[in-house]
Amino acid sequence: MKKFMSEFKEFVMRGNVLDLAVGVIIGGAFQGIVSSLCNDVILPAVGWLIATVSGADFVNPETNQPDFTKATEALNVGPLGLGKFVAAVINFLIMAIIIFCIVKAVNKLMAIPKKKTEEEAAPTTKKCPFCMSEIDIEATRCPHCTSVLELAVEALEEGKKETAKK
Repeated sequence: MKKFMSEFKEFVMRGNVLDLAVGVIIGGAFQGIVSSLCNDVILPAVGWLIATVSGADFVNPETNQPDFTKATEALNVGPLGLGKFVAAVINFLIMAIIIFCIVKAVNKLMAIPKKKTEEEAAPTTKKCPFCMSEIDIEATRCPHCTSVLELAVEALEEGKKETAKK
């Protein structure tokens, strides 16, 4: 069961799975904005425009002013719903902020370094500066070329000083 859970966690924490989930959620939230724009803003405006252009008589007899509520009722569209549209935009922004915070937290968790293994903790070998073969880290003489390693370090340091002077 532990192996299954760790594999599932690794699958979910992959970047592309998380990106796909965010895309689906943001797409669903954006669909609300598009629906509200069409149903609450564009369709009532188009209905009013059609009623006005067609010359339909939607004048209120009491005030002798155009009554667009009668036009929208006749065309079976509601009044302009800017409030609903603004609510849909605010709803989308809140959803986007929440998703951003979740993704940021997941990315922060993914960046936490794992515990060092013994292999990464300390090197056990080094290279001989003369023959470039791998030798034990505590060796003072290379077993391959028999050079003294302390002298090699001193020679390298002197060589660096001479190059710095030039």
